[in-house]
Amino acid sequence: MPGVKASEALRREQILKSAHEVALRKGIDGVTVRAVAARARVSHGLVLFHFTRKEQLVSALLDRVLASTLSIRVPDDVALMRDPGERLVALLRQEVHRLSRDAAQVRLFLEYWALGTRQKAVGEKISAELRSYREVLRLLAADTLLTGPTRWVGVTPEGLAAVGASLIHGCALQAMIDPAHFDVEEHLMAVEGLLGPSPPRSQTRSTGRRGAAGSMLGSVETGAAALRRGQPKLVQ
Repeated sequence: MPGVKASEALRREQILKSAHEVALRKGIDGVTVRAVAARARVSHGLVLFHFTRKEQLVSALLDRVLASTLSIRVPDDVALMRDPGERLVALLRQEVHRLSRDAAQVRLFLEYWALGTRQKAVGEKISAELRSYREVLRLLAADTLLTGPTRWVGVTPEGLAAVGASLIHGCALQAMIDPAHFDVEEHLMAVEGLLGPSPPRSQTRSTGRRGAAGSMLGSVETGAAALRRGQPKLVQ
């Protein structure tokens, strides 16, 4: 019956939500049938009806974890920005703040990453989601590079996307490691100071690979400054 099926689906979702809450507090090892049943306020038998063993529950929970960490959405106000560089930096800023605020989610994701080194199916699912996440950044990066070809000599969309992903995930990792002292704005200010000023464009064009690297660093520095100010501007 449709009503019964709907009720079962809702109950399954309730159990998964409770399992997620348990995992955020106790990690994957803490996701036991007893703990999840207590959190969901259901019987052990009902949990086992939907998930016949703990491993099945942990596997199903992975989708929720990936949705919380690697589901990237471009907001309407960002999508409407005319300048591709502004869109890219605005999205980077969004993701840096989003993931840095939720250290427990990042820690749980890393637990699943470690699990994926032992369980092929888990590893493949995580890798696929990481590729999808990076692809969103790559598309924005490709548009950005087209607006300033002389500034981005030697930089590929994949390379720029990798820098963006490194900034996002690096901030999230640092926030997880040292939440009491990590501050997003201070981190971005430090990145700006470490990279220093970008070389003149004429130097970039004449120094080949070294100039390309300088352009890359200078562009990231510009982006870091824009992120810190809250006024994204990658391409001038």
